[in-house]
Amino acid sequence: MDTLTPQRIEGQGNLEADWAGSSWLSALPSTQAHTLLDGTRRLLVVSPHPDDEVLACGGLMQAALAQDVAVHVVSVTDGEACYPEQPQWPPERLRDARRHELAQAMRVLGLDATHVTPLALPDGGVTTHEADLAAHLSAQLMPNDLVIAPWIKDAHPDHEATGRAARTAASARGARMLQYPVWAWHWLDPAAPLSPWPTAMRIPMDAPFLTRKREAMQAFATQTGDVDGLDCPPILPAHVTARFHRPFEVLIG
Repeated sequence: MDTLTPQRIEGQGNLEADWAGSSWLSALPSTQAHTLLDGTRRLLVVSPHPDDEVLACGGLMQAALAQDVAVHVVSVTDGEACYPEQPQWPPERLRDARRHELAQAMRVLGLDATHVTPLALPDGGVTTHEADLAAHLSAQLMPNDLVIAPWIKDAHPDHEATGRAARTAASARGARMLQYPVWAWHWLDPAAPLSPWPTAMRIPMDAPFLTRKREAMQAFATQTGDVDGLDCPPILPAHVTARFHRPFEVLIG
């Protein structure tokens, strides 16, 4: 998640109770993971910051492994700029901590370091490296890969640039791409009469997958605030993580 876009990411945002009562969210069609992954050679998850991959599709990654679909995560930045005014958590310390947290989270999901490629692009600066990111992704893709990347209107510059780069690469290589929302759950209107995503779907999670996803989320201690020396609200307080405790994940076609 990380550095926010002030004009749209303000205050507490929507609580999960708001989303639980959303008629358009509950009306999204359901697609089983095995159906979504049918014919897929590899699931490539593109994550702007360590934690986005787990928040958005920790369940789908587990389902892919269970279906013998290869899984790989491209970790675009190290999320080192998330606490710019915290002297005990300078970028160098955060970079190391967040890579360690990601590795721990991946182990919980059944993955390891061989399943992650860290690109170390600057946190908050993906937009200026968008073309390079698209080229990197394009070089990795094949037509029967499924690319999962952030929604291009997620209201965070790194998320949107990552999504655009993934879309460019997928289009160039003939690969299928789906988008995931992260910050959108903060600012979209759960009471809107219509879904903002006409092609979105809910991907249900089996109970063991949901349990492991929640455990993997806990690995990101710098983001949940479960570390010493953090004198500000964490990036992922409880009301934010609650949005990702649902027994389903949402992907946009």
